[in-house]
Amino acid sequence: MTAGVRPGSRREVGLFTWVAARVAGRVAGTGPLNLFLVLGRHRRLFRGWLRFAGRLMPGGVLPRRETELVILRVAHLRECAYELAHHRRLAARAGVSEADAERVVAGPTADGWTSRERALLAATDLLHHERDLSDEAWRALSRHLDERECVELCLLVGHYELLATAIAALRIEPERGDRGQVRRRAR
Repeated sequence: MTAGVRPGSRREVGLFTWVAARVAGRVAGTGPLNLFLVLGRHRRLFRGWLRFAGRLMPGGVLPRRETELVILRVAHLRECAYELAHHRRLAARAGVSEADAERVVAGPTADGWTSRERALLAATDLLHHERDLSDEAWRALSRHLDERECVELCLLVGHYELLATAIAALRIEPERGDRGQVRRRAR
């Protein structure tokens, strides 16, 4: 596979994005985030996206642990190694154990989830596969989530689906020095 869009230089993405990519990379434990340096080639869109993304994670109403479980599930379902590598590290900081991260692969029917986690992961699977939630899924979610959390869950899953698509289509490569990166499978 050849690169679709290469990461931009400081001149190409601007100071704001250049600094944001470095700070986010430091937080993530990598070099500057290639995701930021590629998306930053469209400066106005990048800033709007960054604000929206920050409202979902880390600034959402869902607890961070649950947010990370959902993101890990989307990354697994989409086979998005870039998202998976970044969010395994972030998930660990949010209280997701290594066993939980492995269980995400098995999905919502795996033993060990709380009923709330099971409902979140089952909804994530439905949104991925069906692009909709069944009445049964809504009933399960309504036992655990309020309306704001339901809205956020739908946007969170959709957002990470969008990112997985952009990462794959734009051929965004792992950051230099990212030893935790798992390579994306060839398609």
